[in-house]
Amino acid sequence: MDLKNLNISEKLVPPNYLRLAEDAQKVKERERQELLQKRKLPVHGWTDKHIEELVQQLSTLDSNNFPKKAGVGEREARIVCPLVARRHYNFGHGIGRSGDLLEAQPKAAGSTLMANLTNALLLDLIHEMGVRSCRSCFLAPLATGMSLLLCLLTLGKQRPKAKYVLWSRIDQKSCFKSIITAGLTPLIVEPKLHNDGALSTDLHTFEQKVDDVGAENILCFCTTTSCFAPRNCDDIIEVAKLAARHAVPHLVNNAYGLQSTFLTHQLEQAQRLGRLDLFVQSTDKNLLVPVGGAIIAGFNEQLVHSVAKAYPGRASSAQTLDVLMTLLSLGREGYMKLVKERKINFDYLRMRLFEFAERHGEQVIETKGNPISLALSLKQLQDAGAELTKFGSMLYTRGISGARVVVVGDRREIEGHTFVNWGTHHSNTLTAYLTMAAGLGITKSEIDDCLEKLNECWKTFLHQKLKK
Repeated sequence: MDLKNLNISEKLVPPNYLRLAEDAQKVKERERQELLQKRKLPVHGWTDKHIEELVQQLSTLDSNNFPKKAGVGEREARIVCPLVARRHYNFGHGIGRSGDLLEAQPKAAGSTLMANLTNALLLDLIHEMGVRSCRSCFLAPLATGMSLLLCLLTLGKQRPKAKYVLWSRIDQKSCFKSIITAGLTPLIVEPKLHNDGALSTDLHTFEQKVDDVGAENILCFCTTTSCFAPRNCDDIIEVAKLAARHAVPHLVNNAYGLQSTFLTHQLEQAQRLGRLDLFVQSTDKNLLVPVGGAIIAGFNEQLVHSVAKAYPGRASSAQTLDVLMTLLSLGREGYMKLVKERKINFDYLRMRLFEFAERHGEQVIETKGNPISLALSLKQLQDAGAELTKFGSMLYTRGISGARVVVVGDRREIEGHTFVNWGTHHSNTLTAYLTMAAGLGITKSEIDDCLEKLNECWKTFLHQKLKK
């Protein structure tokens, strides 16, 4: 209620009391006005009540919430279940229009405002994390793999004769399947395997593949920043230089890399020193919201808008609502605090794993180019002939989630392509290992609990195997 524009009788409330209430309202009103005018992340997080007030105000701007309406269209955003209506704050029209996620909707001024505001706040966050040259981004209501597909389809329109994607191997299906689904042919570049087990980008093979098929036949280079150890972040700076020399687009899978200032610095430098067209990151991993969204970003506003136009039809506003509320709840300080805590906890996890490795005669594989994930060798269990998948199950049943036991020798057939040692990122990996990650939101107590259970499982599992 806008009290300042109402002529309220003194018989209802004394004027001095009313002024106190007006002053309290002005503080929140100024914050809302500043958010809408500057389109920047608030420094401090908002309260739940303040966020809900804004969201409810925005929802009243959509036609399905008008007090007087007579909808005679095939889609009037009618929501029959009250639980669903409350869950979505009565947003029912979605975002965008047919063929463009960034186009305004006549029936949904509130949804349009919410979507554009969310995209502006995400761009501000990307700048804050260090990718200052980023010019545009938008929230796609698709997870990372499908968002990469949209990017590939868009680049395909610009280079219709190119059919190859030069892909630095990472044993995670989403990116690889996005290439296949786009009707393109992947040229797989295995990473370099170092003596200590670490993996890095094979730049020489990248060059060789370009010479073999011709730069004009390559749709793009596809690299990855955030990945499971012992694979390092791809050397996207050198790949970007190669892309610039050969005039080939460069697409980066930055799945959970937005939370790391080390990885965002690589993105910024890659753009400044070479060519980087688009980079994609997941919302659930980087913003701690439910799975289902991704941020598609780039350094050319027109190109990013072209990707938004590649989406057929309009889209759900559920992801936008989740992200907007989360960003307002955290604020700039809240998010950067999580980023700082994650970095500290990564160092702590690394220290604890080194202690464990020394105590049990194993090795933490050094991956200085991977600031999120760590790998611990499982040589003793492997040499003892242990069924390592059961060791992984033992960890999981004791509440350790996210830790992955990676075995050697697994062959995987994906869309007609055979991957030897699937899961290890390389055909010649010799030693099995366990991966763990210090993702955004991890706590020190979780790390302590995990290492305590890991130690117990190790002793139990090795004892049982040796006894047999």
